[in-house]
Amino acid sequence: MVFAHGFGCDQAMWRFVAPDFEVDHRVVVFDHLGAGSSDLRAYDPVRHASLEGYADDVVELCRELGLTDVVLVGHSVSAMIGVLAVARAPELFAALVMVSPSPRYVDDVDYVGGMTPADIDALLDSMDSNYLGWSAQMAPVIVGRPDRPELGEELTNSFCRTDPWIARQFAEVTFRSDNRADLDAVRVPTLVLQCREDAIAPPPVGAYVHEHVRGSTLTVLDTVGHTPHLSAPEQTIAAIRAYLAGLA
Repeated sequence: MVFAHGFGCDQAMWRFVAPDFEVDHRVVVFDHLGAGSSDLRAYDPVRHASLEGYADDVVELCRELGLTDVVLVGHSVSAMIGVLAVARAPELFAALVMVSPSPRYVDDVDYVGGMTPADIDALLDSMDSNYLGWSAQMAPVIVGRPDRPELGEELTNSFCRTDPWIARQFAEVTFRSDNRADLDAVRVPTLVLQCREDAIAPPPVGAYVHEHVRGSTLTVLDTVGHTPHLSAPEQTIAAIRAYLAGLA
């Protein structure tokens, strides 16, 4: 199983979920370039100017480690990176788990993404003017659990560990992406995990992904926020395990 973190996060965000699967899977966690302990010298502003570059990274990682029959678990933007990776190298992957996915964050005709173009512009402008301030303001919104302020603080700290320039570029790539047309290309069993309330990827987004990934399963977790692997790890583990058991 390969666990891919979302924007502003790093591999530590999987610490409540990934270890549970070590008893029956080889588990791999990693940092996208610019996050955590990644080698910033490997970041390529051309290659990583689109999610395709990050998908290529995932495929290369799997091949370098000699992985086969991979269950790829991607959070948020990494769910779409997973979609692209599976399309690039379907022979490597056995299943895809998309945690709080969004193929497009901006509202469109007959599509609810949760944000407007002005929202995205304001978000990126705020990152440009005061990255640390933006991190402190945005992290609690993403987590969506005011009753668990320590989780918002953890995500804030994660943002602050990310290289600010790369984070700004990754934000541009993430929040201006439109991967709706790529969903139809998924040809592996897919689980869509959606929280019942999510300010970043609201329920209609999860329903859209489920509708457009053929044969997918949608599980709505009884929790709020965009990071259920942090705020509701037991539910997240149970949903993934139930799905994988059904594939066996």
